[in-house]
Amino acid sequence: GRCAPALGVEPHELRRRNFYRPGQATPYGQPVRHAERLAAIWSLCAERSDFDRRQAAVAAFNAAHQDTKRGLAITPVKFGISFNLTAFNQAGALVHVYKDGSVLINHGGTEMGQGLHTKMIQVAATALGVPMAAVRLAPTRTDKVPNTSATAASAGADLNGGAVKNACDQIRERLAIVAAGRLGVPAEDVRFAGGMVTGLGAGDQRIAWPELVHDAYMRRVQLWAAGFYRTEGLHWDAERMQGEPFKYFAYGAAAAEVEVDGFTGAYRLRRADIVHDVGDSLSPLVDLGQIEGGFVQGVGWLTLEELLWDETDGPNRGRLNTQAASTYKIPSFSEMPEEFNVHLFERATESGVVYGSKAVGEPPLMEAFSVREALRQAVGAFGPAGWSVTLATPATPEAVYWAVRAARDAAPSEQPAPAYVGA
Repeated sequence: GRCAPALGVEPHELRRRNFYRPGQATPYGQPVRHAERLAAIWSLCAERSDFDRRQAAVAAFNAAHQDTKRGLAITPVKFGISFNLTAFNQAGALVHVYKDGSVLINHGGTEMGQGLHTKMIQVAATALGVPMAAVRLAPTRTDKVPNTSATAASAGADLNGGAVKNACDQIRERLAIVAAGRLGVPAEDVRFAGGMVTGLGAGDQRIAWPELVHDAYMRRVQLWAAGFYRTEGLHWDAERMQGEPFKYFAYGAAAAEVEVDGFTGAYRLRRADIVHDVGDSLSPLVDLGQIEGGFVQGVGWLTLEELLWDETDGPNRGRLNTQAASTYKIPSFSEMPEEFNVHLFERATESGVVYGSKAVGEPPLMEAFSVREALRQAVGAFGPAGWSVTLATPATPEAVYWAVRAARDAAPSEQPAPAYVGA
């Protein structure tokens, strides 16, 4: 935003030129896999947001309006996924299959509204080939799954999903041996899907899931398993600041358009378009909600949530003044974009993770930088051509107002100076 005017290029073009390219590595030595994906996401976001046409429309609007300006910006995201402390990248699960075919799963993640439990039920149902209705989930307890890592770093589904799948795979392998004997096929040719068990080359023979489970019980086959998952391939040398601390990178791009009132610094978010890479989504509706929520939370972080401390001399010095809802503004419906479009990037399988999925939680938060950069563009429109905008973070209406004032003060006067009257 500040470099582009000095270089004489558009901000979005400068960002595009700085993308990682295939074969490149980060400054700490980690190869950037699927680097070509970011360029594809960027192009798709520009296309779906009609960026070029709207950029011209914004310029026309700004030329016709002296006291209201609009800004349009597009920004990319490359976000590494894994805990920075390698030891935290592990998880456990406990899965029970009962004689009637019902399934109970325990895992080490905390459900806080992000849809983790829903995804874990889907992972178990997929791994065992049963309907979701057959799977129940017990509340997270450390007497069932010990030594749990925090549900943080956007890694809840990756870690716990891997552990749930591991437990289910153990049970399925045991059941496949029982089914193979009944179907007359090798165990590796047994298939579990839709609550039915079939075999390659077994003709029309089918065994209902509850029937197979009951048969396995009568044969004294273990119907429960403790699952475990550890993220492979992570290493980090804290002294050299070198290594591969992340399993993969999540990519995304967002285009945002804002309108700024030059008298007050107030602004509204007119439209936001997001293209985000969640791999092969475990649950598209859950991920859609995560992207929307993360983006709006990021808008709050970058434009509203200003922390203020008491700087007066006395016993309250250093006390946080913005400590409650009465003094701290979080995003609400008024901060939602008037038009909000989210697209999950397609054909985005990620290798080495549960069913090809990627984390979604924190990465969309970073896509809110598009809003802040759109505000910078709008403020710059109040000043002379090529004006380098200094804008505080968070870019509150007050901060925007003072930035507009600075831009206007730098602009050539549009009115002749008033003549002095008298001597």
